Amino acid sequence: MVTVNLGMLHYVLDHVYGAFMHRTKISPQFFSRGWGGTKLELLERMIKQLFPEVAGQNWPPTVIQPNWKTVWESQTATLREGVFRTPCDEQLLSALPPESHSARVAFLAPKSVPPQKMACVVHLAGTGDHTFERRLRLGGPLLKENIATMVLERRPVMQHGAKLLCVSDLLLLGKATIEEARSLLHWLDCEAGFGKMGVCGLSMGGVHAAMVGSLHPTPVATLPFLSPHSAVVAFCEGILKHATAWEALREDLAVQKAAMTLEEVRERMRNVLSLTDVTRFPIPKSPNAVIFVSATDDGYIPKHSVLELQKAWPGSEVRWVTGGHVSSFLLHNDEFRRAIVDGLDRLQWKESPL
Repeated sequence: MVTVNLGMLHYVLDHVYGAFMHRTKISPQFFSRGWGGTKLELLERMIKQLFPEVAGQNWPPTVIQPNWKTVWESQTATLREGVFRTPCDEQLLSALPPESHSARVAFLAPKSVPPQKMACVVHLAGTGDHTFERRLRLGGPLLKENIATMVLERRPVMQHGAKLLCVSDLLLLGKATIEEARSLLHWLDCEAGFGKMGVCGLSMGGVHAAMVGSLHPTPVATLPFLSPHSAVVAFCEGILKHATAWEALREDLAVQKAAMTLEEVRERMRNVLSLTDVTRFPIPKSPNAVIFVSATDDGYIPKHSVLELQKAWPGSEVRWVTGGHVSSFLLHNDEFRRAIVDGLDRLQWKESPL
């Protein structure tokens, strides 16, 4: 009888998938057009302003007014799609292509339940997730728990498939996603009157969800799934380091300044992506409503990265599912849903206005 180490099998699956996707010509590399020039310098300045001097000093989200249309309606639920202007300042909007000045959102909600007795979770996109379908499938079964699902779509035009063309695009995408998600939570709270809110995301979407939960001025359930504490881990340590166009990044730097070794280029990347380190962000208002779901044998996200964030946010919980990044993404939706339900259960219901 042959004993198979399942953990090693999941880890190997991640590496086989990674080799197939990232080391062949099937899929282009990340950042094949370099760093992003003046856009990167602008974003570095803007993101440094994200770290408030005092942990509780969160600025209020921008008010948005989505334009809604009904996609379908059943006896028990309704699906609407909305469009709203990206709530970013003019400097950031000028860095986005005109097509990305608006964001799209899908909103799946139970019918015949007053909003103050419902919760809603904003689902943020992982790398390569450009449509509503997968996240609506994740949220759909939660309707029976009176939990609505809001799915934010953001795909910058400067992207080939899942691959961002410049390093600046990663920061631009993150900053725009954070602002949009915070405004959607504010809309759910103040305009729609939901009793509880949450934010979740998978992989890089989970990094963004952690940032949103950290910066939001009121308590929300924060649910990062299969997520690192920083993009440094994803692009400099995990499998995606094989999917990064290091030579193009070196050539781009050589045009701007003196020639650099590949190790110096990687160090520059670590410095830039350290801006995405969630451990530098404030502790969320309800850290006990933070639940990380992570995989035991993830070839993309090492365990130490998850534990660093748990340590930075005392009171948060880590749940481990058996598998790698790819297999967990495919097989563990029930565990993700359970974390959503439990995270929301740890919040107080908002008091209804008299």
